[in-house]
Amino acid sequence: MYISVSDRNGGQGGTAQARTSVPFRLAPTIVWLGIVSLFTDVSSESVAAVLPLYLTGYLGLSVIAFGVLDGINQGAGSLVRMAAGWLSDRAGRPKQVALAGYGLSATARLALLFAGGFWALTGTMAADRIGKGIRTAPRDALITVNAQPEHLARHFGVHRMLDTIGAALGPLLASAILLLIPSGYSTVFVVSLAFAVIGVAALALFVPDQRAVRKQPVAEDRKVKPAPGIRWARLHHSALGRLLLTAGVLGLLTVGDGFIYLALQNRNSLELQWFPMLYVGTNAVFLLLAIPLGRLADRWGRTKVFIGGHLALVGCYLLASLPFTGAGAVAGCLVLLGIFYASTDGVLTALASQLVTPEHLATGISAAQTVVAVSRMAASAGFGVLWFAVGPTTALVLVGGLLALAVLGSPLLLRGPKNS
Repeated sequence: MYISVSDRNGGQGGTAQARTSVPFRLAPTIVWLGIVSLFTDVSSESVAAVLPLYLTGYLGLSVIAFGVLDGINQGAGSLVRMAAGWLSDRAGRPKQVALAGYGLSATARLALLFAGGFWALTGTMAADRIGKGIRTAPRDALITVNAQPEHLARHFGVHRMLDTIGAALGPLLASAILLLIPSGYSTVFVVSLAFAVIGVAALALFVPDQRAVRKQPVAEDRKVKPAPGIRWARLHHSALGRLLLTAGVLGLLTVGDGFIYLALQNRNSLELQWFPMLYVGTNAVFLLLAIPLGRLADRWGRTKVFIGGHLALVGCYLLASLPFTGAGAVAGCLVLLGIFYASTDGVLTALASQLVTPEHLATGISAAQTVVAVSRMAASAGFGVLWFAVGPTTALVLVGGLLALAVLGSPLLLRGPKNS
């Protein structure tokens, strides 16, 4: 078994003719999961959009403290992702596991109303991200089993599009609240809680409680065949192991969006109430490109699109570090960042889901998500220290250069022996 950037079938079963001859049909379960994610992302992104300013401006914490909290925001869920994926596979009821994760995040939104110091915020954000870690793999397993194998990345693109609508609405709500109520952070937190509760209710009432048994591709000429199971002792020899290694290396050089937005805000002297609109810009690009890039990944090759997305992130880092000001430079950064997320988020999950057997589906997906979460947690914490030591411009140039080298080396990491 091997995975290679030269694979034009996108790492999924079936010839190009078979894939194009199967009409695209969207299952209602995927739509409802997208709606659940929409409401949940309104909740989470309204908070995320004000968090950098809330921490560094309103509470007066240092950029290092923000780096630690952003790292927690990126990776705290990694503590439970594997366990949640394994439990989902073992019990065969991914909805119940996902529901527990969504419920925990909603509870964290309530706790946020009473958290005012660094340690209280740390615990609250950790609980929220642990909830995300619990729910993500079971939810993506449900998407996989309800999707057509021929259009897998496209189905994930539809879900991510709905998810991103919420991610765009959240910062818009936060910006509107701050325009009406300067320093109205507590109001933002109350609105966030309300949307989190709606998301949990939608999942409980409208998503069926089905067992995770994935539809298998019928074609015999696959470029990549699913592994016979996850054998952790020999993981580094497998296609999934090479994918996890590549994702981990790239994740170590993927800093939190908040740092990019803070750099843009400092350089362009943006009014504080407009800061959440930076999140809206990125999410709008993600929204527009999630389905087209998912379709491109299915046709052209998922590894190609995944690696290409990181090239866009290199461009974002370099543009954010250049001494240009004005709307053009800001818009360019947001477009490149949106391309990065649209090219990597659902595509990585689609890649991982095709490299494991149905009984290990949620575990395989959670393995990829765990590697990305842990590496990005380390990246955010480390970048906060680097920012403090050398300044934002030099820090962005250094990370951008290292990421460019990692992107060039990614095809070598992904390519393995044909018979391994």
